[in-house]
Amino acid sequence: MNSGTTMNNAVIECIVSRSATKYYDPSATLSDDEISELVRIATSAPTSFHLQNWRFIAVRTPAAKAKLFPLAWSQPAVADAAVTFIICGQLVDTSVIPDRLAPLVEAGVMPAKMVSEWENPARELYMAYPQRRRDEAVRTATFGASAMIYAARSLGLGSTPMIGFDAEAVHRDFGLADDEVPALLLAIGAERQGNWAQKPRRPVADVLDLV
Repeated sequence: MNSGTTMNNAVIECIVSRSATKYYDPSATLSDDEISELVRIATSAPTSFHLQNWRFIAVRTPAAKAKLFPLAWSQPAVADAAVTFIICGQLVDTSVIPDRLAPLVEAGVMPAKMVSEWENPARELYMAYPQRRRDEAVRTATFGASAMIYAARSLGLGSTPMIGFDAEAVHRDFGLADDEVPALLLAIGAERQGNWAQKPRRPVADVLDLV
């Protein structure tokens, strides 16, 4: 595999050409079906023990945007992008594992006896460790957001991940559950002119150790 080969790959080209969008076309919208498709793609991302411990709040109406805008430090993307997702990770609760794995068993992908072989070690790994439960919530949300970022790029849309927001206020004003963590905001929409290409990255030699 060489750089010439990888750059001819459409998926890789989508990843390496992506850049955070600063300027959106405020007149462009996404339909509910298009928003649902982005979330469907996001939920194909990996989660620990198939927990799927995430939720996506699509802020796309003028009223909802007006509510989120000041909580997101008045970042223009919230007002101008077609939708801004509040990407929520849920604190790990291993009691849901049998339900989450049931479709795999029904489809013949996983033997029924294997369910307890997943649930028991997961319980030991997480349930007595609050920080691990929260860390996994953030990881899960981030994996989902990453999938959505590249899906948006492949569909010709821009995206802007944002951590600049009042998490407590978002949690309160958008009715998040006690076990939900608003890990990040992700704006998605049609771009307008003026956005930068992807910024140069540090050399691979500076960040890679081969051992």
